[in-house]
Amino acid sequence: MKNSEAQRVTQILSEQFAQPSVDRTVLVSESTLPEKDPRFRRVYDQLIARIEHLEGVVTLHRYDTPSPLRQQSPDGRITATLLETRLEKGEAVIEALRREARAVQTPEVRFYVTGATAVTKDFLHLLEADVKRSELMALPLTGLVLLLAFGALVATGLPLMVGVVAITTGLACLFFLTQFGEVSSFALSVITMLSLGAGIDYALLMVSRFREELSRGLSPRAAAALSTKTAGRAVAFSGLVVAIAMGSMLVPDLTFIRSMGVGGVMSITLTVLASITLLPAMLSLLGERVNSPRWLAFKPISSGKINPFWGRWAGVVMRHPWMWLFLVAGLLLALAWPATQMKLGYTGAFGLAPTVESRKGLELIRQLELGGALDAFEVLLDLGPGGFTAQNRARWRDLEQRLSAWPEVQLVVSPFLAGRLDGQGGFAELVGLTNQYISQNRQYLRLTVIPKDAVRAPSIPDWYSRLKAEARNAGFQNVLLGGAPIGSMEFTKALVGAMPAAIGTVFVATFLLLAVAFRSLVIPLKSILMNTLTVGATYGLITLVFQKGFLAGLIGAPTDVGGIDSSLPILMFAVIFGLSMDYEIFLLSRVQEAHLAGMNTHQAVHHALERSASVITSAALIMIIVFSAFILGRVVANKTIGLGLAVAVFLDATLVRLVLVPAVLVLAGRWNWWLPELLRRVMPRISLES
Repeated sequence: MKNSEAQRVTQILSEQFAQPSVDRTVLVSESTLPEKDPRFRRVYDQLIARIEHLEGVVTLHRYDTPSPLRQQSPDGRITATLLETRLEKGEAVIEALRREARAVQTPEVRFYVTGATAVTKDFLHLLEADVKRSELMALPLTGLVLLLAFGALVATGLPLMVGVVAITTGLACLFFLTQFGEVSSFALSVITMLSLGAGIDYALLMVSRFREELSRGLSPRAAAALSTKTAGRAVAFSGLVVAIAMGSMLVPDLTFIRSMGVGGVMSITLTVLASITLLPAMLSLLGERVNSPRWLAFKPISSGKINPFWGRWAGVVMRHPWMWLFLVAGLLLALAWPATQMKLGYTGAFGLAPTVESRKGLELIRQLELGGALDAFEVLLDLGPGGFTAQNRARWRDLEQRLSAWPEVQLVVSPFLAGRLDGQGGFAELVGLTNQYISQNRQYLRLTVIPKDAVRAPSIPDWYSRLKAEARNAGFQNVLLGGAPIGSMEFTKALVGAMPAAIGTVFVATFLLLAVAFRSLVIPLKSILMNTLTVGATYGLITLVFQKGFLAGLIGAPTDVGGIDSSLPILMFAVIFGLSMDYEIFLLSRVQEAHLAGMNTHQAVHHALERSASVITSAALIMIIVFSAFILGRVVANKTIGLGLAVAVFLDATLVRLVLVPAVLVLAGRWNWWLPELLRRVMPRISLES
């Protein structure tokens, strides 16, 4: 992250310590043979001979050379070979290491490569695989729902076509964006989920309205035109609200997050364009053939058609609105409560399934108390203009001893290490090179603190404050901290700090749009509050499952993640808020239509639910299928997104849209349409019909 403390430390290490940008990588062996067995030594020596001269490998520390770090288990069945590789070679080195390991390993001796770059490589590979698998799973199930909805193969195929076109064009534009800068890996999931889910939903609304107009005797061209004028207008407005919500991710000054926002806005824009251009053109060409062949008489889903069940349901809710209001609002608030304990941060290898190689390797080296070797803290002591003196050396050594005494610290790497430990051989020569620990301009001293275990995101702030305090107690007032944990903590802080502005921007923009669309100040306020309840309940649920491990095993998620990836809350807020507003507009446009026709509030709500509840529930079911497909992936972040969005859509389309919103509308009565006279005169008029 630009201008951060961790970035400054990296810059100083490069400029003043001539420290190349390296990645710490660990080659772990798990064997049924003890390390002294000749068969193990033969395989191990063969592998080391293959990799020690690989391009990009800077240093290699065998497990059987003297080292202050324990690199083998007491029974000799787990060994760790420590490597430093050039950061710019990155994935190429990891791939080469794994290729060589696969070439020599046997059923008795298995090798695993882990480290920051290895975790990232596995994450990206599995993320792409999860997306492809989710598409393949979601499309057939979605087709089945549409077939039950329409009872005709041609009508069923049109929403699927729009979804596929939206995904294809969205991914093409995403590739175009990668030519101009860094793009978040999550942008792939965002585009796939939004394009497929929203594309099918919007097309469902359009096709349903087209079939309705055809049944009234209109020509195909006239029916397509009227569908675009009514349902298409609602689709365009809904898409605008979703785009605004996705635009909230443009607020944080973080390229990683902004790329997701750009991907989301681009995705929903292309989806809306396909729904109101390509789809109407095809509908006008197909005409009555859109209903071919009629195989099923069971067609419970059709926008605009009266469904007596939802009329009766509306009566149940409106007879006891206060009861339903307190019951549903209380349930959603209870679900949201665990979110108050949400812990954010970079989950690293813990965000991968336990069977993934880099995660498996981490679990093995944790048994050697080497998990922290991948999460080392760099401590830079700024001596100021006076530079290095004998007094500074004494304080430096005192600080090194203080930190070494911490029970959670495995090793503090410094020049004093070589003098304190005997028989360290090559490793002692490495750490004893003074110019790696005193800067060339003599202004900075360096210590590398290696924890005993991998550092979880929630504990990083405590490490940060304690390291700073210990340095000050040793007499150093100007201290800089760097390393991967500090970088991830600063990223999380920047995201959390930007969220109020991002959420506030969405609230204001949505309020203004809805106020203009429905000519009311109460309707937009109510809509924002309802959507916020949905978002809060979803946050609470994912905290319970993925942070606390409650029922995590049922969906194949690890129970020891310990936190939520810091980029997910803002992403999920944008998607949930935007899609929830889709259903809000579908319902309220019918309520407004009835209100303008002269109906009272009870009649208008009854009218709207009879005609829109079916399309809302069917659209929600499709969304749930699309999102649920991501739960089966091997990346915890994808599971989190999939489960969170599926539950959010379920809660919103059932408890919120079909219970809470009607109850609030009935209780508000004529106040639903309250608008000061001054605003009524100056506010532009637009019409939404679905």
